[in-house]
Amino acid sequence: MQYKNIFKTWLILFFISFITPLLAQNITPGTVWLDTDGKPINAHGGGILYQKGKYYWYGEFKGQGPNGAKAMDGVSCYSSKDLVRWKNEGIVLKMVPDTNIMLQPGCIVERPKVIYSAKTDKYIMWFHHELKDQGYKAAMTGLAIADKATGPFQYIKSIRPHQNIWPINLPQQSRVVPSSFPANFRQLPNWKERVEEGVLVGRDFNTGQMSRDMTLFVDDDGTGYHIASSEDNQTLHVSKLSDDYQSFTNEYYRILNGQSNEAPAVIKHEGKYYMIASGTTGWKPNPGRSFVADKITGPWQILGDPVIGTEADKATTFQSQSTFIIPVQGKKNSYVYMGDRWNADNLGDSRYIWLPLTFENNKPQLKWLNSWNPKKMPSN
Repeated sequence: MQYKNIFKTWLILFFISFITPLLAQNITPGTVWLDTDGKPINAHGGGILYQKGKYYWYGEFKGQGPNGAKAMDGVSCYSSKDLVRWKNEGIVLKMVPDTNIMLQPGCIVERPKVIYSAKTDKYIMWFHHELKDQGYKAAMTGLAIADKATGPFQYIKSIRPHQNIWPINLPQQSRVVPSSFPANFRQLPNWKERVEEGVLVGRDFNTGQMSRDMTLFVDDDGTGYHIASSEDNQTLHVSKLSDDYQSFTNEYYRILNGQSNEAPAVIKHEGKYYMIASGTTGWKPNPGRSFVADKITGPWQILGDPVIGTEADKATTFQSQSTFIIPVQGKKNSYVYMGDRWNADNLGDSRYIWLPLTFENNKPQLKWLNSWNPKKMPSN
């Protein structure tokens, strides 16, 4: 009996010392993802910055329970060299317990994205910001700046962009500011047509345009773009940033008018721009959407659902919502889809769905893998 107990102990130690490290080298979508301290990673709706040999993962630090959408802590950051093992770098943008500051505990901070400005040697964060106790009424975008990738980030401001500025591609006849706007607008029989024509741009012309789910994209020439769900989440706006990425220029475009896209994630592949997005169903998943364009400012062509799988997989994008697409360093044309599997009852326990994003006949594709290793991704 003593020898059997010794053998069992040896097997357990073998599993811990040999098998567990092997598992830790893989991404296992939908499971609890632990950081290098053995604690669950808390960085939802996030994005990745690659800088000086490391990936930096910025995301929403969600609380427990159904009120986890409220930002009580701030934006978290994790670092990694292999996209698998992540070190907790802490809360890099903290809420400010000051009633004179808009970034208060209890406000909503979503979709933080960070880019690096070589011009100023600064790290620039933009994020979707809703004011405390106002639900999703404010529809603003916030700016924070840091000297290091790991922060701390200093909160600068939150705005509705493009106040008193018309989109470049809005026809002259649609550039009308209505004297009043009906409260029952969505009950009107032709409301969708009017959205496509740009009536909501005119409604928000004097106050600035709505900015909710958003992402950042830096093109090959260094031009930065802010891409956000606007016009009551009906139309995406592509905005050109200043050369230091700290403000909006007067140049912006409406794309995919009236098609209700949110959670945009953008890459450039073989000279073309590709986007993965979702429909607007709150915390519930829906079929994924993919698009392609020759220019980031459009026009964008619909490619359809990128998911390759069962009807249930396609109906929910593997029970996830897009947030970012990671170019894998050192591997040409290798990308990782970043998605969130939201748990509306306990947002802090929402899981991550990371999968290889491949291309077939110039269309992005997502296939389910129970476990996979970014190091083994082929270059294309």
